[in-house]
Amino acid sequence: MAKEKTPREKHPSAFEPSTLILNIALSVFGAIIGMQLITSLGVTPSTSIIGAIAAMLIARVPMEIFSKYRSVHRQNLVQTSISSATFGAANSLLIPIGIPFAMGHQELIVPMLIGAGLAMFVDTALLYKLFGSKVFPATGTWAPGVATAEAIIAGDKGGKRGLLLGVGTVIGLVGSYLGISMSAFGVAFIGNIWALAMFGVGLLLRQYSTPLFHIDLNALYIPHGFMIGAGIVALFQVAFVIFKKKKPAAVVNGSTQLEEESFTQSEKTTSRILGFGFIAYLVVALIVAVAGGLITHMSFGMLIGFLLFAAFAAYVHELIVGIAAMHSGWFPAFAIALITLIIGMMMGFPPVALGLLVGFSAATGPAFADMGYDLKTGFILRGNGADAAYELEGRKQQYFTGLIAFGVALITVAFSYQSFFSQGLIPPVDAVYASTIEAGTSPEIAKQLLLWAIPGAILQLVGGANRQMGVMFATGLLILNPYAGFAVLAGILIRSIAVKVKGKQAESTLSILAAGFIAGDAIYSFCNSLFKFAKK
Repeated sequence: MAKEKTPREKHPSAFEPSTLILNIALSVFGAIIGMQLITSLGVTPSTSIIGAIAAMLIARVPMEIFSKYRSVHRQNLVQTSISSATFGAANSLLIPIGIPFAMGHQELIVPMLIGAGLAMFVDTALLYKLFGSKVFPATGTWAPGVATAEAIIAGDKGGKRGLLLGVGTVIGLVGSYLGISMSAFGVAFIGNIWALAMFGVGLLLRQYSTPLFHIDLNALYIPHGFMIGAGIVALFQVAFVIFKKKKPAAVVNGSTQLEEESFTQSEKTTSRILGFGFIAYLVVALIVAVAGGLITHMSFGMLIGFLLFAAFAAYVHELIVGIAAMHSGWFPAFAIALITLIIGMMMGFPPVALGLLVGFSAATGPAFADMGYDLKTGFILRGNGADAAYELEGRKQQYFTGLIAFGVALITVAFSYQSFFSQGLIPPVDAVYASTIEAGTSPEIAKQLLLWAIPGAILQLVGGANRQMGVMFATGLLILNPYAGFAVLAGILIRSIAVKVKGKQAESTLSILAAGFIAGDAIYSFCNSLFKFAKK
């Protein structure tokens, strides 16, 4: 006689009145904080950990109404909301609309806001659908998501895990205070060693190429060329992963085990989602072009070329940012948008079109990466996919929470951007984009990009789709972060020694410590950013 199944606990809903009200309030807070910091300091610190801590503190308020927040799944929804609103308002919305303002085309701000808002929602929908596929597996690193999950679990269970996380967080805080990139150090304990080794080498080359070799990599567009070559190969690798012939099913203990059973999206579904993504970006690009009046600035042929290139650029930007974020926890969204701009300039698009192009491209990627981190947190809290139905339901509630938070971010930006811009407060990177458009490009830059695209493509090809060596090396070259390269390579060395001495059992301890390092770095960065802003 078959055993009766125990009824499964229902996952908390994003639309529970108390949860909805709290998440909207935190989303407004996150959006404002994100806008303030991106305009004053040029950075957006991760607020996932801050959201998790806020939820844990709320759960400890001695009132019945707050007791429900003792659920780690509600805490997951809370941190998803504040994180989504912070990145959505700052990176996906304010940066794009700051570009036409910096160019002196204020009439393009509203069309850009419409386009950036639509691109942000498409971005989020695609990550939600692609998370758990072979391209973006739930078992991928997604380091900030791991850190947030470990923080929530430690707050819930305590014990040895809580102690380890606490020790790691203190070390992370101290290391960050001393100027060490503890997030980079922590990621090295849990990510793909090959991908992170190339990332670390790239970081070191960017930092020391000028003092040691008297070569300014950035001025020669070497990082940009590497990323173009690696990115093109990465796209073909994504296609190969999706369309390669399936392995036959294996029989284990009398039952059929499919190679793809751990994935929540099949190759066929993944390819359909990616196709939908391109079409969606094409439609949004058309809306931006019409609203921005590009019809009067370009011939019909050039307009068609612009639409196709803008959709392709947004699509590629999203995938590359997602791959980098999944493997390293960092994503060079600004730099990849700049690459898009440079290529657009070479294609001869007029300045107005270039401003909308780079804004549209910059709007994609950050929301994609941030949602990946949040879904990774939820995946761990829900038991790493042990109950597939519960995992999918939880993932859906996180998606709804993210949509609400992005909606709040859009409204907040729409009502407050004029206040920022009237004071001359725009994200610093927008001035870079505007000055690049004004300066124009040259055949020499095209030559450099093509030249360095070749080794980038070769490195990505040699490393394969799993290691992403070319993309990660180029990511390191694009980021100037003092001593982060040493932190990554030191972390890899310590991890290798620990595993050799203690075996596989060391990995669990290392992953919890790593989560603490990343959490400490995030908390320090957030508090330090607020302190600097207050001083201004």
